[in-house]
Parts: sequence; C-alpha cells; structure tokens
Amino acid sequence: MDIILVPGLWLDASSWQPVIPALEAAGHRARPLTMPGVGAPASESADIGMQDWVDAVVAEIDGSTDRVVLVGHSGGGNVVWGAAEARPDRVARVVLVDTVPPFDGGSISEFEIVDGVVPFPGWDSFDDPDVGDLGASTREEWAARARSVPAKVPTDPIPLDGTARHSVPVTILSGGMDEAAFREAIAQWGPYAAEFEAIDDVEVVHLDSGHWPQFSQPEGLSHALVAAIR
Repeated sequence: MDIILVPGLWLDASSWQPVIPALEAAGHRARPLTMPGVGAPASESADIGMQDWVDAVVAEIDGSTDRVVLVGHSGGGNVVWGAAEARPDRVARVVLVDTVPPFDGGSISEFEIVDGVVPFPGWDSFDDPDVGDLGASTREEWAARARSVPAKVPTDPIPLDGTARHSVPVTILSGGMDEAAFREAIAQWGPYAAEFEAIDDVEVVHLDSGHWPQFSQPEGLSHALVAAIR
C-alpha cells in the first residue's frame, strides 16, 4: 500500500527516513513529502497557504493506483485531514502522529514571522514533555536541518466542507497520553472534541514519547505505524 507521509512544520521529507525501512520491510511503498514553500524565501512562498498543502497531498493521492494511508505528524495532521475530506473513498486510514484531527476552520498555531516566513523557533520554545526525550546531538542536528515554512500556513484556517472524512478510519499515535487520558483531555477541547467524536472508527495508541518520536524513538514509532496500517 502507498503510505503518504506528511511532516510537521519546519521538516521536510527526510524527517521520515528513520521509519521508512520498517514500512518498506512490511511491504508498503513509503512516499514522504516536502510541502510547497518549505525553505523558500517570502518572495517565493508568500502566497502559499494551508489549502496549497492539502492540494499537494490530494495530488499524491490522485497519482496512486490504489487506496492510500495518510500519515501526518504534528501540523501535518491538519493537512492529511483536509486531504481525507477531499478524497475519502481513496484513503484507507489516517494516522496522526502526536496530533489531533482539526475542526472546520481550525489552524495549527501562531509563530513569529521573520523576513516574511516562519523560521524554526528553537527547542527552548517547546515544553519539556514535548522535547524531553530528544538528546543534545539530535536537537543540534535537526535544528540545523529545520527549514522555514510559508508565513500563512501555521495560522491558515483549514476548510473542511462536508463530513465525508468522518467515515475514514483514524489511528492517533499519542506521545504522552494513554487512551484514557487522551479521551479525557480532548473532551475538554471544545470543537476538537466534537470533531473527534464525529469520527466513526478511531483508535488511540500510546507511544510514551515526546512530540518528535521519529527522532527520539524511531523503532517504537515504526512498530506503531506498521501495526496501524491495515
């Protein structure tokens, strides 16, 4: 099966390399993406927004001859959820890596814009539970490899017209919360709770990791991805 892998903010296709061997060993075709405008200056990326990222994934789906699995890490979860709404009959499953399905009109977050783009804000800007399992060498490597994202993308509301996405099975690979804690937490998150409850078939798997398990626990994430893809 084709596995379309969408990275979170500041990451490119290479961020999925730690899990690709396990996916291919399981007989899947890994298709990691770099999203439009990543690493580009404002002169080239100012007009790129969330819909452009969703459209890029939809184009990948349309280029497959069979149904696909969409995997989205962090803000990439918004992207794959939008693509699932656009092509629900072509998506066998959505796997969200330490993120939740966004609601109609929801956005990723707000970050400082510098020279017309959003640069990586540095590891110190994140809470310890998110980054506590990242070693010093890993932080140094990926801070150096991080790339800016178009200014509009993090705050662009995602349009989710219709409800077709709710019929697509979803696996949430939760870093810090087990299923009971996750369900208790999301129940307090207003429109996120409503979106989560609307999904027909959803499972929550505890990774026991920080927010970047592809770097801190690639073996565990690989195992969880292979188990989720079915």
